[in-house]
Amino acid sequence: MAKIPLAWAQLTREKMRLVIAIAGIGFADLLMFIQFGFRDALFESSTTFHSQLKGDIFITSTQSTALIAMKSFPQRRLYQALSFNGVTGISPVYLGFGLWKNPAPDKSNTRQLMVIGFDPAHPIFEMPEVKDNLDKIKLSDVVLFDRASRPEFGPVAEYFNQGKPVETEIDNRRVTVEGLFTLGASFGADGNIITSDLNFMRIFHSRRSKGLIDVGIVHLQPGTDVKAVIEKMRANLPQDVTIASKEEFIDFERKYWEESTAIGFIFTLGAAMGFIVGIVIVYQILYTDVNDHLPEYATLKAMGYKDGYFLSVVFQEALILAILGYLPGLGISVVLYNLARTATTLPMYMTLTKVITVFAMTTIMCSVSGAIAVRKLQAADPADIF
Repeated sequence: MAKIPLAWAQLTREKMRLVIAIAGIGFADLLMFIQFGFRDALFESSTTFHSQLKGDIFITSTQSTALIAMKSFPQRRLYQALSFNGVTGISPVYLGFGLWKNPAPDKSNTRQLMVIGFDPAHPIFEMPEVKDNLDKIKLSDVVLFDRASRPEFGPVAEYFNQGKPVETEIDNRRVTVEGLFTLGASFGADGNIITSDLNFMRIFHSRRSKGLIDVGIVHLQPGTDVKAVIEKMRANLPQDVTIASKEEFIDFERKYWEESTAIGFIFTLGAAMGFIVGIVIVYQILYTDVNDHLPEYATLKAMGYKDGYFLSVVFQEALILAILGYLPGLGISVVLYNLARTATTLPMYMTLTKVITVFAMTTIMCSVSGAIAVRKLQAADPADIF
């Protein structure tokens, strides 16, 4: 009997039932892949800005909750940080949201994007495209545009690459695009521009006061104990600012989207629902299969086969269903990831971690269903069946 592929024979006996089972499992996998994809895209896009910053210690207001809800604090706190041993420099960062006017001749719509300002003499980004254009943003009303912004902001990158002058307005101030960079849209900001601190103040002259910044970056000498400096700053600087390492600064933003908003919970719940749906579908298939073949199982049971043998057969069926349902689910998910990335500009990519995680969840899903379905077989008495 060990050489007879009983599990495969039973699954393929009812072809339509097998197709329905594969479709159901594939749908459950697809649902989990999509939810995980959007969740990871949420976290990655929300922390891309943080990851690109160059610095060792980051100072923000205690009232700031996330990049989209920054509160300004006095710049003198950043100057006070210069007094600590190991500090070699500081970089103030200004953040704000302004209304960008579509530069296309047949368009005049406006859309909000994030404006990032800093002193070009103290660059804050690792991106080569920004470093190469620092001299340009020193000029009055010159900005760099994020080519990965949503298309609703207009064909800025297209015009620039064609050599056409790109002039438009942001918050009713005329600006010129003299360079491109790639940062990417997020759930908090559909687009980004970079400019100097002086240009930033010109754009937001009616809303911002001099001496107030949104993020303070502290640079340390190589080899300096970052944790020790942070502890000294926390003990000596006023309590109106939060002091964090780069990892803590990134985790702070990620935690906001994961715990303080409904979005992170919704995506996690969606993946859990896909898992539960898969359990129900596989259980129905395996339970029906066991029930249809109960007389045959009872005969084998009367011949002396133990419950462990029947359990192994059902688990083999569950594993076969897991593999057959997973493969189309993975293939369709890759296609949908590409479509979603193109449509939303969010960083949705199929990673090895997602592939392994969803396959493991699929295997567990089918195994749990098999364990539940086989209980009826274990309780069956051959005498009662016949």
